[in-house]
Amino acid sequence: MSEDANDPLYEAMGLVRIVTMDPAGRATLEYSARPEMCHSGGVVQGGFVTGWIDAAMAHAAIAANGPDVTPMTLELKVSFFAPVRPGLVIAEGWVERAGRKTCFYEGHLKDENGKVLAKATTTMMLADRARVEAAARAATSA
Repeated sequence: MSEDANDPLYEAMGLVRIVTMDPAGRATLEYSARPEMCHSGGVVQGGFVTGWIDAAMAHAAIAANGPDVTPMTLELKVSFFAPVRPGLVIAEGWVERAGRKTCFYEGHLKDENGKVLAKATTTMMLADRARVEAAARAATSA
């Protein structure tokens, strides 16, 4: 994996570790759901849950397609089954159907005991990483 585990985004999201990135199109990531990520009642805010599953699906796409692609989420649907509480959570993503440029992935978030807390589906566009990074540089220098 080319990303640095000390990346500010990984840190903000509470990444503990990237467990697996399987070239078959699967990825597993562990996150620390922290109290400061919670709203009333000690429940993790849904944006973190969504981000964790989205990241797992993106890592699965990178595992399947190589580091020269940037998965761009075109559509994302999340279903929440149970409240997520502070502690270790596991996000898993896998390919459902792969196209040359557009792919469909699924994922879920589980607690340490394997209970599924949320599920997601996404449609992704596989963009050329060099072009995405060049566009980002151009946008910040303007």
